[in-house]
Amino acid sequence: MRRSTAWIVLLVSAVLEAVWATALGASQGFTQPVPTVVFAIAAIASFIGLERAVQVLPLATGYAVWTGVGGALTVLWALVTGAQPWNPLTLVFLAGILVAVAGLALTERPAAEPEPAPESPSAPAGPNASAP
Repeated sequence: MRRSTAWIVLLVSAVLEAVWATALGASQGFTQPVPTVVFAIAAIASFIGLERAVQVLPLATGYAVWTGVGGALTVLWALVTGAQPWNPLTLVFLAGILVAVAGLALTERPAAEPEPAPESPSAPAGPNASAP
């Protein structure tokens, strides 16, 4: 997977994190079938996406972006739907989370590629070489 694709997968997984967190609250202790099923599907898909993304991206950065974006979207959804009252400080702190996540993403460096092993000759050479 390319780095750009890994970032897209990570961001989609973060959106799914917000979906499963919201569905978890709506499930009322897993007593409501539809939110419970949405929770389960979104959680599994979100974790799979995170796992795939951190095969390419550093785990610490990937996890911080996943939780930060997912958490910020969860709060934003709660504000939009009225589940949480609007407060100007909430928006300031949400912006802080998103700025911090963007900073982590921008300062992330790819892991150093391992040096390839030197190629060994396919057939021994020289006077002491054994015949096939």
